[in-house]
Amino acid sequence: MAQTEESQLRQLYDVMYKAMIAKDIPVLDSLLSDSSVLIHMTGMRQPKREYLKAIANGTLNYYSCESSEIEVKINGDSALMTGKSEVNAAVFGGERHIWPLRLDIDWRKIDGYWKIIEIRASTY
Repeated sequence: MAQTEESQLRQLYDVMYKAMIAKDIPVLDSLLSDSSVLIHMTGMRQPKREYLKAIANGTLNYYSCESSEIEVKINGDSALMTGKSEVNAAVFGGERHIWPLRLDIDWRKIDGYWKIIEIRASTY
C-alpha cells in the first residue's frame, strides 16, 4: 500500500529529530531546502548552513525527543506541520533542559521530495 503524503511527512518529522540528536548533518541537509531558515523562539533567524554548523559544532545539542502531537495540513505541493514535543536539549551554552517545544514547519515538495522551507520554534 502506498504511503500517504501525511504519513510520509510525519515520518520525516521523526527522521528530522533523530538526525538532530545524532548530529547527522547529511540527513538534515537532505531534509532542508537550500534557502530554509530556522526561526528560534528568541526571534533569531538561522539560515540552513548556520543551523547545520551549530549542530555540528555543539552550539545546539539535542539528546532526546518525545513527540506528543503532530498536525499536518497539505495543500498541493505545500504543507504546514505543527509538532509538539518534549525535547531534551542544551543550546547556546545553556544547561541541559527539557523544553516543551512547538515547531511550525513549512514544507514544499521539490523535485518529488518534501523539503523544509521554514521552521518557527516556540514553547507551549
